[in-house]
Amino acid sequence: MNTVIIGVAGGTGSGKSTFTNRMKRYFGDRISVIYHDNYYKRQDDIPFEQRVKTNYDHPDALETDLLIDHLQELRAGRAIRCPVYDYSVHNRSDEFIEIQPRKVILVEGIMVLQDKRVRDLLDIKVYVEADADERILRRVLRDVEERGRDLRGIIDQYLTTVKPMHYLYVEPTRSTADIVINSGRNDVAYDLFRGKIERLLLDEP
Repeated sequence: MNTVIIGVAGGTGSGKSTFTNRMKRYFGDRISVIYHDNYYKRQDDIPFEQRVKTNYDHPDALETDLLIDHLQELRAGRAIRCPVYDYSVHNRSDEFIEIQPRKVILVEGIMVLQDKRVRDLLDIKVYVEADADERILRRVLRDVEERGRDLRGIIDQYLTTVKPMHYLYVEPTRSTADIVINSGRNDVAYDLFRGKIERLLLDEP
């Protein structure tokens, strides 16, 4: 099986997860999806009060070496056990998700294009962008509704780590992308990309 790995990157709240999840809902088990966020490092030896203060928007917060190993395994036709990150405790859970090798694999995350070793494994590189004010509003809604965070903590984290790290590590990767999409809710881009994946899936069994 000739596996095609597609990376979907972009700033927090840009819509990359929306874009990726639309593809996941449409194609179902015909494709596999990996979220880089699940590869945040274990912090078992760090108290919760300190884990809250970890800079999660720095490349060092992620176990990218494991992601690379997993992508290589999937490309070789072998299933992987993907870690699961628990945002409520700022640590990995003890659960795993088994991901099967498929013809098309989507990899989504803010740092997906940041590491050259990952970029070299990607056949198609996508960057999703949106205005900064839209991104922060979407992040606030997500962190409050989905991750149980308090507003003050979200604002503090955004100003101290998320915003500066975006300009240092995320936005510069835009130039490495093959395709730049304006918002994950861009229906034209979604339709075109969905058609591309359909063609890839039809190329061979």
